[in-house]
Amino acid sequence: MPTSEQFRALFEPRGVVVAGASSHPGKFGFVSLHNLLAAGYAGKVFATNLNGEEILGVQTVPSILDLPEGEVDLAFVCTPAATNAQLLRDCAARGIRAAFLTSAGYGEAGEEGKRAETELVALAEELGILVAGPNGQGVVSTPVDLCAQIVAPNPPPGRIGVASQSGNFVSSFMNLGVQTGIGFSRGVSAGNAAMVNVADYLEFYGDDDATAVGLAYVEGLTDGRAFLERLRRVAERKPVVLLKGGATSGGQRAAASHTGSLATDDRVFDGACRQAGVTRAATVEEAFEAAATFATQPLPKGNRVVVLTTAGGWGVVTADALARTSLELVELPEDLLAQIDTKLPPRWSRNNPVDLAGGETRDTIPEVMEMVASHPDVDAVIYLGLGIQSNQAKLMRNGRFYPDHGLERIVEYHERQDRRFAEAAAEISDRTGKPILTATELATADPDNPGPAAVRASGRLCYPSSNRAVTALDHMWRYARYRARRDLA
Repeated sequence: MPTSEQFRALFEPRGVVVAGASSHPGKFGFVSLHNLLAAGYAGKVFATNLNGEEILGVQTVPSILDLPEGEVDLAFVCTPAATNAQLLRDCAARGIRAAFLTSAGYGEAGEEGKRAETELVALAEELGILVAGPNGQGVVSTPVDLCAQIVAPNPPPGRIGVASQSGNFVSSFMNLGVQTGIGFSRGVSAGNAAMVNVADYLEFYGDDDATAVGLAYVEGLTDGRAFLERLRRVAERKPVVLLKGGATSGGQRAAASHTGSLATDDRVFDGACRQAGVTRAATVEEAFEAAATFATQPLPKGNRVVVLTTAGGWGVVTADALARTSLELVELPEDLLAQIDTKLPPRWSRNNPVDLAGGETRDTIPEVMEMVASHPDVDAVIYLGLGIQSNQAKLMRNGRFYPDHGLERIVEYHERQDRRFAEAAAEISDRTGKPILTATELATADPDNPGPAAVRASGRLCYPSSNRAVTALDHMWRYARYRARRDLA
């Protein structure tokens, strides 16, 4: 496994050189230099080009050996495979300690490519250089505004560290980050993982103060037992969320074609993940939302959940979703019932889900939420109904009667209220140390609605449905129970 110093050279370099920079906007050598500069990377940026052209304002040099010594830690390599051995030697001569190789023509290209890959790794080890890839899409590190990759997007800063056997899944997770506002600390596509594999990156994330949760995609494993043993060690320190392709016979055939991965018994693998404390997700959305929840909500201390809703049907469906998990729809204690009675008219549900039944006034929702979350017999809250008022306000704002007939005032009131409710959920969660998950389809149907928009502004995830919030909370509780059973702090 690479040293922490080598990982720092990859993720927090003092300077970066794009080897094989191009003036053609369709080439990797142009796109990577563009993305690096556009993201605002604060370190020094260099580039090599055989013709010594100026590209995007950077005066290139013909060779790595033309660079100043000791000012570059990372080489982002876009040159043909045949040239890379000498390029690594030149990097070593200039004190470069990490290289990300986008170059194809290695292990994925048959026996000759596999031999070239083996020789490349041996040379890198001899030179003391970490080689990421080859055949990868790039590396992202938001603490230093590093976006050295050949694909979009540049994600918002945050605390999720992602590593993937498939480069496009890094993009998928980061696209969801852009959509929801939940950001990333690090991201890397392992490519052929010739020298550094997904488990290596996750182990680095395990000790990385910028990262709160590891998120990974894998398709096949040559030694599943060893892989999960390494993830177990990481899970003892922080959550690890894993999405594994090839779970079905059809997926296994596709994985064999994509990365040459071998089939594994999925039920055995699933059980081994649970024993290792690894959170396994079934879909891209579930994996991202689990990681986003770990990164932004406190772990629950128990499984007792209260659903707070402004509409009865949503509460019923959420109760059904809870019944299919390890979570408990807790019976409301008498003292909590009495407290809520002071804030709501008699028609409220007097049960869990707490259906406000249209009885709320200006401050009711934050006040009832505070009562529920503060109660010692409640471990978590799922809040439904955010954005309804603003949805009606939007209809009024866009109608032909606006702003007359008092509509301007009521529209502003509705939008202000939804912002208040979202802010209250985050503040109460912070104050009580308990997770409060807010769910509404408006998170995706109308992301500019002031309710979901305020959730994003608070740095938390607004779940597009209550069942997805329940799934994320269930993952949190299972991980919290795993830690408690092992007496992990």
